[in-house]
Amino acid sequence: MADVSSPQVKSALRTLDILEILTDAPRPMAAQEIAEMLSIPVSSLSYLLATLCQRGYLTRNPDRRYVPGPALERFRATDTDASMAGRAAPFVRMLRSQLNETSGFFLLRGFEIEVVLSETGLHALRYTLEVGSRAPLHAFAAGKAILSTFDDETLRRYFGEVDRVRFTEKTVVDETAMRAELDEIRRTGIARTDAEQTTGIIGVGAAVRFARGTGALSVAVPLDRYDPDVGDRVEALLHKAVSQMSATA
Repeated sequence: MADVSSPQVKSALRTLDILEILTDAPRPMAAQEIAEMLSIPVSSLSYLLATLCQRGYLTRNPDRRYVPGPALERFRATDTDASMAGRAAPFVRMLRSQLNETSGFFLLRGFEIEVVLSETGLHALRYTLEVGSRAPLHAFAAGKAILSTFDDETLRRYFGEVDRVRFTEKTVVDETAMRAELDEIRRTGIARTDAEQTTGIIGVGAAVRFARGTGALSVAVPLDRYDPDVGDRVEALLHKAVSQMSATA
């Protein structure tokens, strides 16, 4: 049985204390504040904070204050995910019903997205989304929508840590080009992909912010059925869905 006074166990307990403090904190906290709450020197805390940031469990903002990081998403309570999915379900169904195109709802998992809900279009030629499957952020409309919500420090870590695979010749992987796209997504509220993950598929997505997380709605349309009028209709319905979901989030 491990000795609770050993340095290894003390470090583990302090790590858990840090995560619990920041998860419950109503605002970002400085290292000095955390150290005072734990009654330990800042010097003893710095290595643990740096390691947690490196692994994505914490994020340090530009003002050197700490907040929970994206890696903690995988440990969120199932009922929280269920609550967000429950709010999204009627809107995913509405998008599929009105557009007759495959629609989905995604949640952030570390630096990936997971398909939480999917409604498949009824055309013979259609795109499918498998619930539970995961995908990289950079090649999916839902992923780009969520990327656009990242703060500067999280976005810096993303570009520094994630190997962005080029799935097709159209996949955007360059950081400068992606940052320009994200600026446009923030301006319009709409993310798009043009055959970046699957040839012949246009993706349109929008992020939805909840009190305890961020998700995204998306619609996948085969290129053969996509034109400016279809694009305008998809965007209008996504804006409507996000507005109504945000009002109840």
